[in-house]
Amino acid sequence: MERSYEKYFRQNRLPHLWCPGCGNGIAMKAIVQAIEKKGLSQDNTVIVSGIGCSSRASGYMDFDTLHTAHGRAIPFATGIKLANPELNVIVITGDGDCTAIGGNHFIHGCRRNIDLTVVLFNNNIYGMTGGQASPMTPLGKKATTAPYGSIDRTFDAARLAEAAGATYVARSTAYHVQHLTDMIVQGLDNQGFSFIEAMVQCPTAYGRKNKMGSAADMMKDMQESAVMKAAWDKLAADKKEHKFPIGVLYKEDGLDYATAYEAVIETAGGKNK
Repeated sequence: MERSYEKYFRQNRLPHLWCPGCGNGIAMKAIVQAIEKKGLSQDNTVIVSGIGCSSRASGYMDFDTLHTAHGRAIPFATGIKLANPELNVIVITGDGDCTAIGGNHFIHGCRRNIDLTVVLFNNNIYGMTGGQASPMTPLGKKATTAPYGSIDRTFDAARLAEAAGATYVARSTAYHVQHLTDMIVQGLDNQGFSFIEAMVQCPTAYGRKNKMGSAADMMKDMQESAVMKAAWDKLAADKKEHKFPIGVLYKEDGLDYATAYEAVIETAGGKNK
């Protein structure tokens, strides 16, 4: 049966190389379903990714795509958006790519409120490069660089994005497929820096190391741990342990960088006259 979203994939590049049970394919599909819902043109949409398991997604997607250097997806995407503000620019990144080597670019992309839709595939680990702990590996969880459990405090990338100036911040999971798609749709609607954290399971590098069971078990854990934002706000503090909120976590209006930059160009041109 032909499925409408399949036109957004490079069929000659499939099947993908992700491990069986990996959540990255679910998140990638949510992105193309959001693009389809919005009716965005493939010719007017650019996908930019960095390095890592998540960033391989751009190679499977039938758009103009960039598979860039480690941690540098947001500055590449910034250049594209400023060169042609009419383009829809989507960034696919991972927890290590975005918040470790790319952390500074992430912060300043938010601060400038550049009109990008950034989808972070958070599998809590460096999956592709050997299973090292990332800045988003939970406390106590094991990795190849933390064989006795991570003692580093964990980044909350959504709170970081909000504090740094992003105007749309949301979170969903690979279990909540339709919800994840809707969060990305709303991010595409926002004119400014939109950040969507997609919690995805990694049964190989993360799940196996931490004895979390199968991919299905990990998705079941997502289902039980995720709480819709409205319900989360009503929970007592002791009921929030081992749980996290999903939904639109923050939204505000703000002047996007490309619009502000165009005003500078006009002002500079006027002075020259």
